[in-house]
Amino acid sequence: MRNKGVFAILALIASLLLAACGAQTPAAPSEPTAGTTTASPASELAVGIVLPTRDEPRWIQDETRFKEALEAAGYQVEILFSQGDSSREQANVESLITKGIQVLIITPHDGTAAAASANAARAAGVKVISYDRLIRETDAVDYYVTFDSIAVGAQQAQFLVDNATGSGNPLYLYAGAATDNNAFIFFEGAWGVLQPKIADGTFVVANSSEAVALSNEATLTREQQARIIGQITTNWDFNTAKTLAEANLTAAPDDAKGDVFVLAPNDGTARAIADTFATDPAVTSFLITGQDAEQASVQYIIDGKQSMTVFKDVRTLVQSAIDASIALLTDGTPEASGSYNNGRIEVPAVQAPVVTVTRDNVQAELIDSGYYQASDFTGLP
Repeated sequence: MRNKGVFAILALIASLLLAACGAQTPAAPSEPTAGTTTASPASELAVGIVLPTRDEPRWIQDETRFKEALEAAGYQVEILFSQGDSSREQANVESLITKGIQVLIITPHDGTAAAASANAARAAGVKVISYDRLIRETDAVDYYVTFDSIAVGAQQAQFLVDNATGSGNPLYLYAGAATDNNAFIFFEGAWGVLQPKIADGTFVVANSSEAVALSNEATLTREQQARIIGQITTNWDFNTAKTLAEANLTAAPDDAKGDVFVLAPNDGTARAIADTFATDPAVTSFLITGQDAEQASVQYIIDGKQSMTVFKDVRTLVQSAIDASIALLTDGTPEASGSYNNGRIEVPAVQAPVVTVTRDNVQAELIDSGYYQASDFTGLP
């Protein structure tokens, strides 16, 4: 019995020693403090960015500028592309949230569908910046960083108005994607300038019965805009733009051709539409708008194939988004210069200016400013 007691005591002592040794095992490192404002180490992300597609030069420019600027500021960043797919966009956002981002910058493919992604980010305590395109129908958007989109459409339209003389000038209208809130804002800006000149007969709309029916309406409701855009949407797609322009010209009588005016929503669609109009022998001349100052369209402008573009300096917009992000990361408040209603709330907006570029000022606006190099083009004036 005495031996059994000794063994029991020894066993108890051994178990206590083992427990003490276990207590000396180093503790796992603690999780990073939420809202930290220091530059994140390589294993963490401060900012996550979701862009709509790799298939347009514009978004590749943005990707490069974002990476360079955020990394130079000491913040880790991951940039994902949704390739025109709202489901993939949401998966991208969820992936970035899982990786611990504190700020989400997102350019939605579909402004309304992206509300689900914004809501998920808000629920995770992530600040949401809607970049270049507005996320609609949610209160989970903290800021909207954009160019002055009304001014874009207005400048496109003003160029056409300034170059029109007489009356009865054929006008072909084209718009972006009906899923993109920007397409509506651009069109709103253009309609405000064009409508008086349609109403007084300076222009005759050649390819939209809805626009003709609404030609006396100075201000359009969103539903009225949607009816017009439904007839003239390019979906921001070059092939769609080309096919629509071909169908419009096939249906148009000769008196809707001759010297024509074309409202094209951006540079990619402008090139596709311009190439189509150039092949119609009944079109003797055309003036066509664009936006984004894509390199290919700048060459088109130099060559006389495209009439103008609205230059939206991506460097400025990216810097505005970065400034807003850093303000949010450091518990500051980005400086807003307006607001946009997204159907649920007035979203504070940080707006960048835009500039009309024609052959006359390509050198000053795009080369002298360092946006492009002279060697990027041939035949500069």
